Amino acid sequence: MASFENSRVIIAGGSSGIGLATAALLIAENARVTITGRSEERLQEAARSVPAATAVLDSNDRSALDRFFAALGSIDHLVIALSGAKGAGMFRDLPLDDLRAGFEGKFWPQLQTLQAALPYMHAGGSITLITAISAIAKNPGTAGLAAINGGLEAMVPGLAKELQPLRINAVSPGVVDTPWWNFLPADVKADTFSTYAGQLPTGKIATAADIAEAVLFLMRNSNTTGTILRCDGGFSL
Repeated sequence: MASFENSRVIIAGGSSGIGLATAALLIAENARVTITGRSEERLQEAARSVPAATAVLDSNDRSALDRFFAALGSIDHLVIALSGAKGAGMFRDLPLDDLRAGFEGKFWPQLQTLQAALPYMHAGGSITLITAISAIAKNPGTAGLAAINGGLEAMVPGLAKELQPLRINAVSPGVVDTPWWNFLPADVKADTFSTYAGQLPTGKIATAADIAEAVLFLMRNSNTTGTILRCDGGFSL
């Protein structure tokens, strides 16, 4: 089993949720982890629970990304957990500015981070994107999210060929109990989770740690590249 001992890992968007849970697992295996995010306050809060290095970084700012990666030097693994909260809604009434904001919150920041990091990635290392099951869910109100996440997923196989021997994969979560859902009032969120749990074959809502385990599998397995790993509790069924 491959070891993360002393591996340098960057988790973009690691101040909460899946990114932070991934950092916790990696630090337990003695990896050298840096988490990035736009909010210094959220990064400081994250560092109180997980002893990772932190860096305030706006992944929509290419110049800042270039400076950040140049200062770090060689990287073994990159996890891109950047996300936004825009783009959902019935298409007939969906403001296209909201969908554009969804791309600006996830699609473009993930690609900018990936491209800026490439000159510094170790050839035997890995890149893991966090997408979402909305890429293939085909549910009403998710067409915009499908465009964002499906666009990222569509690039993964081609990039695996282009970037070889560097490996690139994506984890596609379903419904996960993370701060992404905090736009809902607490009672509505609880009801929503209860409804989803009743529909899922696993019978439960995923935790961030569930998804982080899938991320570590893709990082660790040297025979896996170009793969979209559905970790959705059976949502896509």
